[in-house]
Amino acid sequence: MTASYRQPGVVLTDRRFTVPLDHDDPAGETIELYAREVVASDRAQADLPWLVYLQGGPGFGANRFVGRQSWLGRALKDHRVLLLDQRGTGHSTPANRQTLALRGGPAEQADYLAHFRADAIVRDCEAIRGQVTGGARWSVLGQSFGGFCTVHYLSSAPEGLAAALITGGLPSLDAHADDVYRAAYPRIERKVAAHYARYPQDVERARRIADHLLTHDVSLPNGYRLTVEAFQSLGIMLGGSEGSHRLHYLLEDAFVRTPRGPELSDAFQEAAQSLLSYASHPLYALVHEAIYGQDERPTAWSAERVRAEFPQFDAAKTLAGDGPLLFTGESVHPWMFECDPALRPLRETAGLLAARTDWQPLYDTARLTANEVPAAAAVYHDDMYVDTGHALRTARTIRGLRTWVTDEFEHDGVRAGGPRVLDRLLALTRDEA
Repeated sequence: MTASYRQPGVVLTDRRFTVPLDHDDPAGETIELYAREVVASDRAQADLPWLVYLQGGPGFGANRFVGRQSWLGRALKDHRVLLLDQRGTGHSTPANRQTLALRGGPAEQADYLAHFRADAIVRDCEAIRGQVTGGARWSVLGQSFGGFCTVHYLSSAPEGLAAALITGGLPSLDAHADDVYRAAYPRIERKVAAHYARYPQDVERARRIADHLLTHDVSLPNGYRLTVEAFQSLGIMLGGSEGSHRLHYLLEDAFVRTPRGPELSDAFQEAAQSLLSYASHPLYALVHEAIYGQDERPTAWSAERVRAEFPQFDAAKTLAGDGPLLFTGESVHPWMFECDPALRPLRETAGLLAARTDWQPLYDTARLTANEVPAAAAVYHDDMYVDTGHALRTARTIRGLRTWVTDEFEHDGVRAGGPRVLDRLLALTRDEA
C-alpha cells in the first residue's frame, strides 16, 4: 500500500519494492527497497518523465528534502522524481551493527555486504523501473558514489536510461584503491594548506588539540575514543563548500579551563562526535574501499597502507617540529573500527571485506566507448573526494558525454548550487540528444 502526503509545493508518495539480495539468485533471499516519489503539486496528474536520484556515499539514504529545496525544485519543473534509498540505507532493509548480527558471524556478514556495491544497486534500479515507469526509460542523477553507480548503469544496462547526469562522480575505470588514495593524499594536503591560508590562527589551535590527544585519553559522550588520527580525519569537511568555515568554528573554542587544567569542552566533544560517528551510515565505513574492487587484488586497508607513503600526515612527527598539522579525509582506516562504538562489533567483518579477492569488474570500456545515452557530468576542479584527472580520463572514454568543469563549487555542488548545476547538466544532455 502506498501513502501520499503533501509538503509545500509537492506531493510525496512512499514506494516500497522487494528485490533479490543476489540478483543472480532471483529465487533466493530478498530485501526491501524504499523510495520517495516527488512531484510538483500543480503537476501531480501530469504524465511526466522520471528522474531517479542516486545518493553519494556509499551508505547514505537519499536526501530528506522539505518542499522544493536545492536541485529538486529544478527537477520538478519537468520530471517526476524518485529519491531512492539504496540497499542497506535509509528506510531500505538496514545494514548496521544491530541488524548484521542476525546474519551470523563475520564471514556471513561479509558475504552479505559483498552484495552492496554499484552493480547490485543498478540491478535494483532495473528491477523496479518497470513498476515505476511502466517500462519506459528514466533519467538518472548520480551524486558522487551515485555517479559511480551511473557509470556502471551506462556499462551494464544503458537500455534503461533516457539520460545520465553525474555530479562529482566520474570514477576511474581501472584504478585500484591504492591508485585512488595515492592521488587523494596530495589533494587533501592542498585543501589543508588552503584552509590554513584562510584561517592562519587555526595552525596553532589544531596543533594544541593534537598535542592534547597524544597525551590524554579522551572518550566522547557516545563512547567514541578520540585519538589524534580521528581528530585529523575531521578534514573530510574540507571537501565541502562550507567545510573550511565549519572546521574553523569547531577549532576556535575547543578548550575550557577546569579544576584539572585545560580540557576539551563539552561543546567541542559533542560537535566532534556528530561528525565522527558512523552510527547513521555504517555502510560508508564497511564498503568504502570495496567500491574500488574490480579484480583479484584485495583492497587490504588501502588508505591506511598508502598513508604511510606520506609521512607529512604523521601527527607525532609534525608536533616534534613546528609545522602545521595535516588533516585527512575521505578515507576509512582500521582504527575506526576500534574507536567508534557503532563500528566495533563489525571490525572482523570489515577485515574480511578488505581481504576479499573475488570482486567483479564494474565498468565495461567497450560499451562506454559505444555509448548512445545522452550524458553530462559536472567535474569540480581539484575535487577533494574524486580525482579530477581520473574523472576527465573517464569522461573522454564515455562516447558523447559532455563535461562542465568548474571551480565555482566543491564536491557538494549539487547541493550548494542546486538548481543551477542541474539546469546546466540538463541543457548539456539536450544539446547532445
